Amino acid sequence: MTETQSSSFHLLDERIQRFIWAEGWESLRDAQEAAIPLILPGERDVIVAAATAAGKTEAAFLPALTHLLQREVPGLIVYISPLKALINDQFGRLERLCEQLEVPVWPWHGDISSSSKTRFLSKRQGVLLITPESLEALLCNRGTAVSAVFGEAAFFVVDELHAFIGSERGKQLQSLMHRIDVAIGRKVPRIGLSATLGDMGMAADFLRPGAGERVAVVESKSSGAELKVLVKGYEEPAVVQSDDGKEDSEPSTPGLIAAHLFKVLRGSNNLVFPNSRREVERYTHLLNEMCLKQQVPNEFWPHHGSLSKEIRSETEAALKQKEQPASAICTNTLELGIDIGAVKSVVQIGPPPLVASLRQRLGRSGRRKGEPAILRGYCIEDALDPRSSLDSLLRLGTVQMAAMISLLLQKWFEPPRSQGAHLSTLVQQVLSAVAQRGGSTIGQLYSLLCAPGTPFQGLAKDEFAQLVKHLGAKELLTQDSSGLLLHGRVGEKFVNHYSFYAAFAADEEFRIVSSGRMLGTLPVSQMLTQGQRILFAGKTWLVENVDEPQKTIFVVRARGGVPPLFSGGAGRVHTRVRQEMRRLLESSEPLPFLDDVAQRFVAEGRQHYADRGLSTECVVDLGRELLLLTWLGDAANEAIAALLIRRGFVANLAGPGVEVRKDGHTAEEVLDALGDAAVDEPPPLDVLLQDAKNLQREKWDWALPDDLLRKTYASLNLDLDEALDWARISALRA
Repeated sequence: MTETQSSSFHLLDERIQRFIWAEGWESLRDAQEAAIPLILPGERDVIVAAATAAGKTEAAFLPALTHLLQREVPGLIVYISPLKALINDQFGRLERLCEQLEVPVWPWHGDISSSSKTRFLSKRQGVLLITPESLEALLCNRGTAVSAVFGEAAFFVVDELHAFIGSERGKQLQSLMHRIDVAIGRKVPRIGLSATLGDMGMAADFLRPGAGERVAVVESKSSGAELKVLVKGYEEPAVVQSDDGKEDSEPSTPGLIAAHLFKVLRGSNNLVFPNSRREVERYTHLLNEMCLKQQVPNEFWPHHGSLSKEIRSETEAALKQKEQPASAICTNTLELGIDIGAVKSVVQIGPPPLVASLRQRLGRSGRRKGEPAILRGYCIEDALDPRSSLDSLLRLGTVQMAAMISLLLQKWFEPPRSQGAHLSTLVQQVLSAVAQRGGSTIGQLYSLLCAPGTPFQGLAKDEFAQLVKHLGAKELLTQDSSGLLLHGRVGEKFVNHYSFYAAFAADEEFRIVSSGRMLGTLPVSQMLTQGQRILFAGKTWLVENVDEPQKTIFVVRARGGVPPLFSGGAGRVHTRVRQEMRRLLESSEPLPFLDDVAQRFVAEGRQHYADRGLSTECVVDLGRELLLLTWLGDAANEAIAALLIRRGFVANLAGPGVEVRKDGHTAEEVLDALGDAAVDEPPPLDVLLQDAKNLQREKWDWALPDDLLRKTYASLNLDLDEALDWARISALRA
C-alpha cells in the first residue's frame, strides 16, 4: 500500500503505518478511509456502520490511537462493550499493536483481578476496555475520583451500538457517559460502532441525545458476501404413537431436524439458533446422542445465558480452535461480535425474534473471501385436522419465516423503540448518582438526569418529584434535615450488592400453576388479564389471577373453543413483518428459498386465506371468540386490546390480530366500540392500562408509582396511534 493509494494512511502515526505494513494489508477498507480524518482530531462524535468483519474496530482505533500519541499529556480511550467475552477478544486484538506503541491496554470486568484494576487507577491512561456494569460500579464506588480517573478521556468508543439502542442498558450507558461528561466539565467525543443500524438519525440521537444532527456518520459501501438460503419444512403428526402404542407427548420433528443437522453440519463450524433455552438443550441433547451412537467425536456444544461461565467458555474455545470442527447450539448470546472464527452456516429453527437478529446472526457466516453466507431455516407446522387453529390453517410460522427472509433480502430490519421512557433505569441512576456524589438534592438530580439534552429528558418536574417521594416511601431514599437525598435503609442494601450495577433484570419466566400444581414456566412478553386464554403444553388455559411479585400465573383448563393464538413470548413482531406476511398470503409469487414441504405449507396457507375471504374480512368468528385480524405489529395489537378492555370486553393479543371473547357481543358491537374509541379523546394511560396485570418487566419497575409504571410500559410496548388509525379505518369499512 502506498500513500497515493490512500488519502488517510499518511495521517496515521508512523508506528501504526509500520504495523499495517507488517500485517500485509493491501489497502484500508472504505470505512477506515472515511473514518480516520473524522476521528483523528478528537473533536466530534462519529458513527461507523459496516458489515461484520469490515474493519470497524480498526476504523475507530487507528485514528484514536494516533490522536493519543500526538497529545502532549497522556490520554485515555474508553471502549465500552456489551459483553465481557468481546472485551477479552478486543484485548487480544489490541494488545499486539498497543505494545509496539507503548500504550497500555486495560480490560476491566468481573473476571479481572483487583490488582490489574488498581494499576489502571494509578496510571489512568491508555485504552480501558469495560462493560456498562463495571463502569457503573466504578462511578458508584469511586465517586470522588471520577473526575481524576476520566479527566484525560479522549474518546468513548461504544461497540455493538445497535445492541444498546432502545434498551435499559442503552439508557444506562447514555446516563453513565453523560455523568462522566458532567464530572469532568466537558463533552468527551463518542464513537459508535455497529453492523446493524437502519435509521442513522435515530442512532445519532442515541449516541448524543439532543444533538444527533451534529454526529458524523460513516457507512461502508462494500457489499456483503453472496447469500444462500434454504428453508426446510417439517410436519408434526397430529398424534404421535410411541413404541408401545401409547400417545407420545414429545414431538417427533425435532429428532428429524437434528438428524438433518447432524448430516449437513458435521465437519464444519456453524451456529444453530433455536428460539429458547429449552430448545437449545433439546437439540444439543439430540445431537450429542447421535455423536455417541455413531461413535464419532462430539461437535455440538450448547451456549445460553443460564449456563455457567465454564460451559460457555468451553463452547467458545471449541469454536475458536482450528483442529476440530464445532457447532454451537445457542440463544442470542452468540449473536454479537465475539470472535469465534469463520462460521460456514447459520441455522435458524422457527422464525427468528427479529429481522435485525437474523441479519446480525448472518453476519457470522461468509466472512472468508469468496465464501457465501449460508442460512439454513427449519419450519415446523402441525398436520391439519378438523380441530386445526387458524394459526395452523394459515401456516403462520412458515409464512412469518418467509416474510422475515423476504424483508432481509430487501435490506429492511426493525428500528428500535427508541422513545421508551425506561423509568426503571432512572430509578437505578438516581440511586447510583446519590452514591457517586455522597448525597444530592432533588434539583441537582433532575438537572443531571432529566433536563433537556440528558438521557431521561421529557419527564416533567412534578413527575420526578412524585418518583422521588415514592422512592422515599419504599425506603430506597431518605432526606436529611438540610434537604440532601441519601440512600434509605433498603436503598443502601441494594446499592451495596454487586447485582445493583446491571440495569436489566435476568430473564425471568412466569410459573404456570393450576389447582396447586406447577405446570412449568413460560416467558411472557405482553400484558395479561383475568379471563384471558393462553396456550401452554398443547392445552388451552383460562387466566384466573396473576401474582406479579411471585411471577406466577394461576390458570384453569378452558373447555371448548379453538386454541388461542397467544402461546408465550417468542419476541414482539413489527407491523412491517405482519404486512409482509399478509402480502405473501395474497400473492402467488414463488419463494425459491423454500423446499417442497415449506412451499406446500405456504400454498396451503394461501388457499385457506383465499377460501375464508381474509383479504377483505377483518373479523373471524372462532365460536366463543372473535378474532380481529389487523395484520399489525404486537405494539398496535396490544393497544387495541387495551382499548377494548377499557370498554368492558375481554381481549388479548393473538398473533396477527386481537382475540375478543364474545360474551353475547356481536362483531358489529366490537367494531362499534373501536369506532367510538377512534373518535373519542385518547384515554390517559392510567385509565387505559387500569386492569392490566404483569406490567413490571424491567428491573426497578417494582419501585415505580403505578401511573409512572403504566407510562413506561406504554412507551415501550404500545403503539396507540397505529391502533387508533386501524380502528378509524375499520369503523369506516363497517
